[in-house]
Amino acid sequence: MKVLFLGSSLFSKIVLEKVLNSGHSVCGVITQPPREAGRGHKLCKTCVHEFAEQTGLSVYTFEKLSRSFENVKKIDYDIALVASFGQILTQEFLDNKPCINVHPSLLPKYRGATPIQSAILNGDTETGVTIMKVVKEVDAGDIILQEKVPLTNSIMFSDLETELAQIGGEMAVEALDLFEKGKQTFTPQDNDKAVLVKQLCKEEGHLDFSKSAEEIYHRFRALSECLGCYILLNGNKIKVTEIEVVDMQGVARKVLSNKKRFIIACDDKAIEIKKCQALSGKIVDGNSFLNGWHGDLKEVE
Repeated sequence: MKVLFLGSSLFSKIVLEKVLNSGHSVCGVITQPPREAGRGHKLCKTCVHEFAEQTGLSVYTFEKLSRSFENVKKIDYDIALVASFGQILTQEFLDNKPCINVHPSLLPKYRGATPIQSAILNGDTETGVTIMKVVKEVDAGDIILQEKVPLTNSIMFSDLETELAQIGGEMAVEALDLFEKGKQTFTPQDNDKAVLVKQLCKEEGHLDFSKSAEEIYHRFRALSECLGCYILLNGNKIKVTEIEVVDMQGVARKVLSNKKRFIIACDDKAIEIKKCQALSGKIVDGNSFLNGWHGDLKEVE
């Protein structure tokens, strides 16, 4: 079978690599166009784009796939495989050839843009990957394959994303094998159990010390690597890059230690800021930050 792959993220790249290693024929890759990034506003290709070029695959970038369907129809493919693509697929595209999706959650839970982050944020003890038929409604298509994955209380977003992508890639290969043999089956989702999750904004990275230590730690695990987490000190955003829960108590938001360790009380226990970004822009340990801070350091906002 000739596979047309649609994806743009690191998750997508890992899935694509698994499919290629399986021996399935990938006839082309559609990914997001290059975007400006960094201080120099340099145009940067997606990691899928770069990987596809390195492996000699044909790459297509459409600003709006919905406006480029005539170009898509010229591609000779049997099935479309989608993994974290980043654009809505039109009914016209879905009617053209079979289209399946690799989604990193146990659907119908966590339909939408942030399933991995949502599982960590909510303190779930398991997550998983679903291979489903793509329909117009977001992540609502029939389930073809599904696999559960234990979710530990320490795993960070990037590690979980990689783990789920590797599993998802293997499942995508299995699904393609089923389609090739005509043995695919479809199980409708229970729409009454659907949980829709939205795209997250930078403000979601604020660590609110009126919450419990567990909630703060979940938020840090979920968002620090993909979005960035921060605390507010006298109106200044201080990016936080490493934290640890400590068994200390005090009034929520109050700084408990401001000599050698940067420890802040929360609703129950406390959080030690192990590493953060000073106003100078350098990432430093908590002790160095405290020594370099000039001004009141009694409470975070």
